[in-house]
Amino acid sequence: MVKLDSGRLLEVLNVRVTGSGERVVVLSHGFGGDQSMWKDILPYLVPDFKVIVFDLVFAGSVDPKHFDFDQSSNSLAAYADDILAILEELKIDRCMYVGHSVSGMLGCLASIKRPELFERLILLGASPRYLNDESYEGGSERGEIDGILSTIKSNYSAWVSGFVPLLIGVDQPSIVDDLSRKWLSIKPEIAFPVAKSIFECDLRSILTDVKTPCSIIQTRKDVVVPSSVPYYMQRNLGGENNSVHILDIDGHLPQLTSTHLLAKLLTQLLAGS
Repeated sequence: MVKLDSGRLLEVLNVRVTGSGERVVVLSHGFGGDQSMWKDILPYLVPDFKVIVFDLVFAGSVDPKHFDFDQSSNSLAAYADDILAILEELKIDRCMYVGHSVSGMLGCLASIKRPELFERLILLGASPRYLNDESYEGGSERGEIDGILSTIKSNYSAWVSGFVPLLIGVDQPSIVDDLSRKWLSIKPEIAFPVAKSIFECDLRSILTDVKTPCSIIQTRKDVVVPSSVPYYMQRNLGGENNSVHILDIDGHLPQLTSTHLLAKLLTQLLAGS
């Protein structure tokens, strides 16, 4: 949750509203990025929708003095509360929500608290748990997560230089360089607790409480989210009309690497809501 002296939430989180449509779309980025993750998607949406973008408090573009270590590093729910606070400040009473990676689960948490706000959730590369468990494939063993967290704590820049190319998943050096700079703009003392809360989360139990219809988008091959996860989520989400859409591309960030393909699917899903 953002730590504020007064009601400056929209300013602190760099909230921006564009587009002239009547229906509202919220775009929320994942760990390591900021609202610029959506810059190539926006032109496809603003002709028909009012679009809200912002930076989550752990983004490198947000003044680190606003990061509340006591609340933000212990629970993903604090970030979901920030999203709800943004919608309240903007006086939004109904929206469609697109959440990438961890923001997919933030949307789920927010929709449980305020189901009337959300018409549809579009979950892009989302996962309720990254650790393998009995009869559940999260993608990583405990030792792998421990190794990641140890490297983040001891040499954050080295971890970023190794991990970001795997995350991109395709041979696009300029995108790797741009994203690496964004990740490195996050102070390591913030990156570590946020990464820990994400990699060690287990939100499987809340899926049944998500009654908002969900469209789950996953790429063919994603280094952090196994192909079984979207179908696990579909089976366990509590609402109706939940769907899975597999993009025939690799990587965790199709909004950067396959913009047109993702934008085409997003506009179809948003128009059909």
